[in-house]
Amino acid sequence: MIMAGGSGTRLWPLSRGETPKQLIGLFDGKSLLEIAAERLDGIVATEQQWVCTNQKHQEIICEKLGLPTSQLLGEPEPRDTLNAIAFTAAVLYKQDPDAIFAVLTADHIVRPQDEFAKCLDIGFLLVEEDATRFVTFGITPTFPATGYGYVELGETICDGARICKRFVEKPDKQTAEEYIASGNFAWNSGMFIFHAGSFLSALERLQPQSYAGIKRIADAWGTDQQQSVLSEVYPSLPKISVDYGMMETASSDDAITLCTVPMDVQWLDVGSWPSYGDALKADSNGNKSDTKSLHLDSNNVLCVSSDKSHTITTIGCKDLVIVHTDDVTLVFPASEAQRVKEMHGLVDDDLR
Repeated sequence: MIMAGGSGTRLWPLSRGETPKQLIGLFDGKSLLEIAAERLDGIVATEQQWVCTNQKHQEIICEKLGLPTSQLLGEPEPRDTLNAIAFTAAVLYKQDPDAIFAVLTADHIVRPQDEFAKCLDIGFLLVEEDATRFVTFGITPTFPATGYGYVELGETICDGARICKRFVEKPDKQTAEEYIASGNFAWNSGMFIFHAGSFLSALERLQPQSYAGIKRIADAWGTDQQQSVLSEVYPSLPKISVDYGMMETASSDDAITLCTVPMDVQWLDVGSWPSYGDALKADSNGNKSDTKSLHLDSNNVLCVSSDKSHTITTIGCKDLVIVHTDDVTLVFPASEAQRVKEMHGLVDDDLR
């Protein structure tokens, strides 16, 4: 299941309510969601691929991916990742009590493909052998990030897999630096593999309020009450991420075995404009662009435009991000990237 329900407000103004970041053709006309689906070629059959997304994006996603509507799980409104995964688990469990599913992301670049495929195979085998295993995928950290979750690596289970001693979500900088120095921690990639029934059992123990709502939805699924119950119940679910709501607590739950599959990949979380710039080629002065641009004595400037015939020029600029669309132009120092979400909250509804 590919999670594709994010709003992508930190990639405003290209990312809008009707076309969030995962649906924008950022990479040679391809969207992040299309790239995520392509990563499954040769690994998971198309008929076993699911997407959980906002109901209003179902039609466009079906068109982009060529999936039938029966393989899209439409959220009436976003309730964060725990509920997206629980929703998926409930639907799959009702179809097949032995279902095992991977949770993948729609906003990451992962290279190379063969290493991703190998790690996914290891993860599936781990859960097939033991349904109590919750599998995470760990990325070797390159700096003390405070915006990512971390997994502490324990003893080896098999070639390519380790016990996950604990899961820590978004530590402060000092703690992150200590994790990096220890050599025993990896970034949590946001990708998982679960046995559907085991996930639901854990949800009942750890998040009973969410479980009660998900069970009501599952009971109505496939009946003529399916949509009305989903529309009534889903928006009332507690809004919480799977990281906080499940994984941190699961590390101390005796009924769950947390495992980590280290991924030796180039991993890019395209969650902000500077991170998007990381995927672009720089000139000799560190300037990057996905449109026509010209720079005079400027360094480390990122230029983005929805109109590729539009030229952006700068003089004497440094560490700047410029994003141009037909109705909005956004300019900010790269160090202020996290405040784009704040700006999004200030603009008129017409610009969202």
